[in-house]
Amino acid sequence: MAESVPVRCPDCRREHLYAAPSYPCVCGAPVVPPLDRLANPAPVTHRTWDEDWVTVRCGTCGREDQWPHPELGCDCGTVLRIPVRGVRRPLRAERVPGTTIEADPDPDPEPGRDTRAHTSDTSTPDTSPGTEASRNSPAPGTRRIPDHTPLPRTASAPRAAFQPVTIRTARDAVTAAALYLRWLGYRDIRRADQRPPSGIGLAARGILAQVDPTVRPASLRDVECLWLTSMTDSARCVYFSLAGYADDARTRADALGVPLFLLDLTGTPQPVNSPADELIAAGA
Repeated sequence: MAESVPVRCPDCRREHLYAAPSYPCVCGAPVVPPLDRLANPAPVTHRTWDEDWVTVRCGTCGREDQWPHPELGCDCGTVLRIPVRGVRRPLRAERVPGTTIEADPDPDPEPGRDTRAHTSDTSTPDTSPGTEASRNSPAPGTRRIPDHTPLPRTASAPRAAFQPVTIRTARDAVTAAALYLRWLGYRDIRRADQRPPSGIGLAARGILAQVDPTVRPASLRDVECLWLTSMTDSARCVYFSLAGYADDARTRADALGVPLFLLDLTGTPQPVNSPADELIAAGA
């Protein structure tokens, strides 16, 4: 159970009792940022990507992931950032919600480079008459048929059930979308370099996502702008909306193949069109 700490607003001096929310680790255990009772909360006057996230270690499996920094909204309108202990702030190069902390020390190999281990055995088999190798060797001009031809991979590996995060704020909606992308198999999720016309942009290798936490249904222009941006980045795209989509936006998304998801308040994205169903089936 999450610990509760007393928090006093420095502006209106109102007292609050705050308990940090828990987030699901990939091992299934709940992770709660440890609150620091000795430090004073700080008002949030402006936001930066690095300060909005904090690295927390799972007490069950020891995995370190990044989660939203605990915050409390006072009735006077002040937003307080609650101090946490024994954690460090992630750098911008480190990725956000539920992603691994350290980057891959060995990035993608160069095109054409063979990453398999090379053996020092360069000897050739003895194919003299009467030997085992000569009996198994095909006759000259005969096409050798391999013993086993692997089939192309047509389905992704089974995934565990998605662990949602309850949506109470716009920030929770972004967290839910980032966790869902990670569940689909995308790694290194970060804030998109190009800000969308509305909502928040998220990016990972091979995909660009837009999260719209407003109460306005996504418009035709929103869908088309996302699609055009993804074409520029040579990536696929996906849209998450809290209020749904206009009819012409859904029609255009179907024509462009843009997956649309509706964020319900439980934090579970619901597919709205066929491209979204296909994305769930195929994954990253």
